[in-house]
Amino acid sequence: MPRAATNGIELEYDSFGRPSDRPLVLVMGLGAQMILWDEDFCGMLAERRFHVVRFDNRDVGLSTKLDDAGVPNVFAAFAAAAQRQPIGAPYLLSDMADDTVGLLDAIGLESAHVVGASMGGMISQTLAIRHPHRMRSLTSIMSSTGNPTLPGPTPEAMSALTTPAPMERAAAVEHAVKVWSTIGGGAFGIDEDYVRARAARQFDRGVHPAGMARQLVAILASGDRRPALSDVRVPTLVVHGDADPLVPIAGGRDTAEAIPGAELLVIEGMAHDLPKATWPTIVDAIAKHAERAEGAR
Repeated sequence: MPRAATNGIELEYDSFGRPSDRPLVLVMGLGAQMILWDEDFCGMLAERRFHVVRFDNRDVGLSTKLDDAGVPNVFAAFAAAAQRQPIGAPYLLSDMADDTVGLLDAIGLESAHVVGASMGGMISQTLAIRHPHRMRSLTSIMSSTGNPTLPGPTPEAMSALTTPAPMERAAAVEHAVKVWSTIGGGAFGIDEDYVRARAARQFDRGVHPAGMARQLVAILASGDRRPALSDVRVPTLVVHGDADPLVPIAGGRDTAEAIPGAELLVIEGMAHDLPKATWPTIVDAIAKHAERAEGAR
């Protein structure tokens, strides 16, 4: 796969569809490699006349690891966030948004439709705040604004998020099944064989717990985007499941309320996952949103 030099690092990426079609960049979430944007999901978007680009964020997968920055104390960061105290972090979501701009530069795109999931939605929101001229539209999926007054994860979801994964392959795969059974599924359940195969592939590409810790602290240290989002004029679609235990639907509603003119799509029974049964609905919503945004340019 190709790598793009950006913002002092390198990002691993790949693409689907015809380069002459509308560019669409997919931004994945916390500790999540680009392969969580399933090839078939990307193919469905490509069939809707998108040139789809997905990539590994910094500190995950095959992109640059920032190990020289050290490993932050995640629990101290959570404690500081609860007390609304400043949090020191090796980098912020703004740096990750700038990474994405550098990726656009590296592959020759002046602008793109941007779709982010979970932390990827937070990065994409930050991109809309900092670099709105590089975005044709924003789709924020199962994400939030950083508003500290919103409800947090369920205890079970928080435990799944913060429990370290084993570093042995078979155990790591089974750990992934437990995590996705807790935060994903919802009314759709999970396909355990699919989750196992994906987790094995992630393990073989390279797992990096220290990088996930740095990403998590970046989220906590980046604070509340809601005031800045009120100035965003990028056409925005917010997608959220009403059964999400990790980022409750209040986060999606808050995002849609914060961005003027944003549209909210609530998917009944969807948890913190992108189950295959929801793909046609989500792909159709992204495509129609992009068409409206293109028509308004």
